[in-house]
Amino acid sequence: MPDRLNFLYRLAPSIRSGIAGLLAGIGFNFREFLRQKSHIVWLLALLIGSFVSWAAIIFREIISLVQLPWLGTATERVVSAAATLPWYMIVAGPTIGGLLVGLLLQYMQPMQRTFSVADVIEARVKGGRGLPFWPGISSALITALSLGSGASAGREGPVVHLGATIGASVGRLFQLPDSAHRILLACGVASAVSASFNAPIAGVLFAHEVILGHYAMSAISPIAIAAVTGTVFSRLWFGDVAAFVIPGHQITSYWEFPAFALLGLVSALVAILFQFALIGTDWVARNISMPVWLRPVIGGFAVGLIALVFPDVLGVGYETTDAALKDQLPLAMLFALLFAKTAATAITLASRFGGGIFSPSLYLGAMTGGAFGLIAASVFPELASSEGLYAILGMGAVAAAVLGAPFSTTMIVFELTGGYTLSIALLLTVSIATGLTQAVHGKSYFHWLLGLRGYFVNDGIHRFLGETVKVKDFMDPPPANEEDCIFRPGQDGSYLHDTDSLESALKSFDSCGEASLPVVSTKDATRIVGQARHVKALNHFNSELIKANEEEHH
Repeated sequence: MPDRLNFLYRLAPSIRSGIAGLLAGIGFNFREFLRQKSHIVWLLALLIGSFVSWAAIIFREIISLVQLPWLGTATERVVSAAATLPWYMIVAGPTIGGLLVGLLLQYMQPMQRTFSVADVIEARVKGGRGLPFWPGISSALITALSLGSGASAGREGPVVHLGATIGASVGRLFQLPDSAHRILLACGVASAVSASFNAPIAGVLFAHEVILGHYAMSAISPIAIAAVTGTVFSRLWFGDVAAFVIPGHQITSYWEFPAFALLGLVSALVAILFQFALIGTDWVARNISMPVWLRPVIGGFAVGLIALVFPDVLGVGYETTDAALKDQLPLAMLFALLFAKTAATAITLASRFGGGIFSPSLYLGAMTGGAFGLIAASVFPELASSEGLYAILGMGAVAAAVLGAPFSTTMIVFELTGGYTLSIALLLTVSIATGLTQAVHGKSYFHWLLGLRGYFVNDGIHRFLGETVKVKDFMDPPPANEEDCIFRPGQDGSYLHDTDSLESALKSFDSCGEASLPVVSTKDATRIVGQARHVKALNHFNSELIKANEEEHH
């Protein structure tokens, strides 16, 4: 007994030291939690999730109200309603809607365009800022008018922007670090996706994969809170039902997996051509001079003409997608709708109608998979599964390839269709389609849009910082003496502008060999507004890289 007491006595300092270290660690972690204002972020995530879910509900109801006068229905059964209309109503709907959209773009909307997911990604890389509230609201209203009048586009992308706008606006009310602003922006996105698709897991994954670009532990909890909140309110309003109610599908044989891989290749081809169609049509539209208000009118008229032959191209297209998933479309119609929907969507977006590309991607994927399934069944009738199963796989593969979001798209398809038993086949087709599309395009459709604006986000944080950090962000103050602030271009040697990028500044330092350079104003090249030092430029670059790395792994 004395030996045990003696042992415990000798062990006591180690125990006390261990407990003290444990408490110190807990204290540090908790202080860091408070320093990052994570407790505020969690509460705001709940608030944002509630606001965004109701905004998404209102957005969908406005679309229904707009289509009611000319289609005679407030449901998503647009094709069935259009079949009962005279031809001039089918043409007039998108044309008149285009006129209203054009006038709103011309006289009300900043930048004379609606906003999309690409704008949300741009705001994220700018520290969660750059999404003004009222332009975001007006963009959502114009998009609802566009889709309600028959524009061939999706509603999910605009809802994502609306959710991000609400999240960013709430975040601006509080003094929070940039990392918190980005998380709140992603909370709005997660709630928007969850409320739109009734898919909370997909909402969380989409916010991380597409918007944040990382899966940091500090972001998971608030984003999940927002996603769950958005789903709860959406289910209270619309009910807990999947977007597409389909019969149960089973894989007939494991010998089908080569066919699934081939479907991934075909889906990649469709995704690549769809992106080329969007890019090419947009390029043509940009090079045609005409008033902004007239563009949606012409585009709406063109979409109306296509709808005379294929009314399935009108609106979001969920009715036709559902028909493909239920084996209700013949092979010729599946092929025809592939081309018709591609053309209608490209014209819609190039004409500056509001809308997204997610629903059209699902639509094209369902047509691709359905056609592939019918052909496979004719070649191997004993081995091939149903047309609907291939339609589900194609739906996920094309959408994932276009959006550059394989994980979240896979989960969205799971939650849209309830087809969890198809997970292995879906992962195979999605991965092949995404990989091959990246091999051709090198970027998603969203990153292509950002590239047109000079933001090459997909090239890495180092490239982005080199282009977006300006000399004015790290330069020292100008000389105190007024006479020393006078600069003579062409006589006083090398210099920088205050709006030059960090990459450009580093190249200038390297070429001239100077340790510091004067900085002149872009508006007045004869006035020195600061002094830039090579070492400070490098330090600023390194500190921003470290900060970004810490945020992604915290």
